[in-house]
Amino acid sequence: MTGIIVTDIARADQSTIDALAVHGVATVHEAMGRIGLVGPTVHPIQNGARVAGSAVTVLCWPGDNLMIHAAVEQCQAGDILVVASNSPSLDGSFGELFATALKYRGVRGIVTTAGVRDVVDLRAMDFPAWASAQNAQGTVKATAGSVNVPIVVGGAVIRPGDIVVADDDGVVCVPRADAETTLLASEARVAKEAGARAAYQNGDLSLDRNDLRGLLADLGIRYVTQGEWADGDR
Repeated sequence: MTGIIVTDIARADQSTIDALAVHGVATVHEAMGRIGLVGPTVHPIQNGARVAGSAVTVLCWPGDNLMIHAAVEQCQAGDILVVASNSPSLDGSFGELFATALKYRGVRGIVTTAGVRDVVDLRAMDFPAWASAQNAQGTVKATAGSVNVPIVVGGAVIRPGDIVVADDDGVVCVPRADAETTLLASEARVAKEAGARAAYQNGDLSLDRNDLRGLLADLGIRYVTQGEWADGDR
């Protein structure tokens, strides 16, 4: 397929995106039924950032960042740039100059299966990045790719306009059509965890609150004293 740049992607409601950012990756991932997680191959280069935004997707060739240059023009405030290559590459295809241009446009961060460089500068300018490597190796600008097409990032398929949530736990993708239902499920999970937290602060045990004692028994797990264990009651 020849390279294409899709210019008019649909985006989710911004208030829904912002609310998902507050809940974070772990909660959103659980609320969706443990799907959508990119996985540990992409990790944060900073600590403490928690963002969400509409995905502007980029498909590059390995060692080539031409299509990132093309993608900047398609970015709007509230977006996150999401970059993958059509075969593995850890070259440093993104750095401080790209971040400067994207920050001017209100972009909230980058997620890339490749590498980033100028890491000190990215941290200093508070431009969050999730990448597969920190790598000073430069790239060329020579090969056609695409912007705003579906891409694979770790264990997730990310489509343009999907919601990407990213924090210290990693990155999760929420399909744009599922944004509102995922937010409701995340809010319900937060409320449930608040009840559990209050119970644990009062000394309750998760075994009892989650009715797990019966499961232990069903699995054949027995309670024995140290003396019984030493005597061979195993």
